[in-house]
Amino acid sequence: MQRATKIVATLGPASNTEERLTELVAAGIDVVRLNFSHGTPDDHKKRVDLLRAVAHRVGRTVGVMADLQGPKIRIGKFAAGPVSIKAGQSFILDVACKLGNAERVGLDYPELIDDVVAGDVLLLDDGRTVFDIDRIVGGEIHCINRHDGELSNNKGINKQGGGLSAPALTPKDMADIKTAAMLKVDFVAVSFPKNGADMRQARALLHEAGSDALVVAKIERVEAVANLEDILHATDGIMVARGDLAVEVGDAAVPALQKKMIRMAREHNRFAITATQMMESMISSPVPTRAEVSDVANAVLDGTDAVMLSAETASGAYPVQAVEAMTRVCLAAEKSQQVTLDTHFLDQVFTRIDQSIAMAAIFTAFHLKVKAIATLTESGSTTLWMSRLNSGVPIYALTPRVRTRYRVSIFRDVFPLLTEYIHEDRDAMLYQAEETLIAAGAVEVGDLIVLTVGEAIGTAGGTNTMKLVRVGERRRSESEH
Repeated sequence: MQRATKIVATLGPASNTEERLTELVAAGIDVVRLNFSHGTPDDHKKRVDLLRAVAHRVGRTVGVMADLQGPKIRIGKFAAGPVSIKAGQSFILDVACKLGNAERVGLDYPELIDDVVAGDVLLLDDGRTVFDIDRIVGGEIHCINRHDGELSNNKGINKQGGGLSAPALTPKDMADIKTAAMLKVDFVAVSFPKNGADMRQARALLHEAGSDALVVAKIERVEAVANLEDILHATDGIMVARGDLAVEVGDAAVPALQKKMIRMAREHNRFAITATQMMESMISSPVPTRAEVSDVANAVLDGTDAVMLSAETASGAYPVQAVEAMTRVCLAAEKSQQVTLDTHFLDQVFTRIDQSIAMAAIFTAFHLKVKAIATLTESGSTTLWMSRLNSGVPIYALTPRVRTRYRVSIFRDVFPLLTEYIHEDRDAMLYQAEETLIAAGAVEVGDLIVLTVGEAIGTAGGTNTMKLVRVGERRRSESEH
């Protein structure tokens, strides 16, 4: 059984070697994530070069996603290491402080002074430390600590309810976009966007750098939730980044938001990645917890295109086992899922011929229970539209474009196959498509499949034909003559 849901794995010290990368690719990763919060451009290049060599040798299509750091709003460092703070204790966030102590610490984002007022709540270290702002005096934010705990260097700061003014794209991100373009990555994830304008800016900078990578909006701000419709119009996909999002909106709100965001992404023909702490216990354990298994399974049942591993594969002790465990959970969840064709598309009015053909192919494949859908695609758009509806039929993207092959690697239910359009004759090309599917083991002679193709051949956005084909009919006909 093929896994419809894709797996994104973060590269890091635990997955840097050729041997480990070979194991991860063989275990089934579909996209690798480069965390631009760490490492130099040269580090990222070495990883990408090694990955591409390994994937080519193993014979699998693995996409590459660059994840921009975004604005990091953090406290500074302490002179003598971590400090203990008690519930009810006063503590000062001081713009002028160079090295902190048990009473105060500096800020690497001095603009925080202008973003907060007395009564606001600040959450540090992913919410492990909670400060109520008592007053602001000059360059000092005087807080009252809620819980006993410990505070150490460079911990992140979130404001409960959102409202921080830091821009989504920092000067470092703008430089990293150029690096991503140089590396020819397939996806670029933008951290902390607030609206569609942030995503349009990222895309413009990518184009300026010579890249047509797909952009991914990481939804982790309160403002992004409020502006989700605007963001969806400006992006190619979203990441449900549940860590910072939970800190800003409250952890109890995240499960319902996850379902809403995945549903809206599919309705807008965008892909969705579900991320953060999916199998975090496997950083140090060879098996996931039952709660993590349920979490991954629920994301699959929600309709996510991909599930993501972060520290599990970047720095954990069991990176390959984490991918294998995630594969098992995805397959079991998909097997349990009742296949019912989404009916909302029946009420839509399609203005594009290629999108109409895509919907007709899904409808036909579902009701005839065909073995496969094969779409001869230049840009991958037809494949994306098909993958938004759960027909229970695998979709094979046959493309001569190497870039398209990697772009579709993250779409749920889609399996890319590189082919060549060597014929101007459409029937000859369809026959070639059948042979490619047979060679890949996707179909056998006698299987019924749905094929979509466009005229003129080789033109993006030109899909205008759907054809039902019994695999091998032409082969048998030629042998009879």
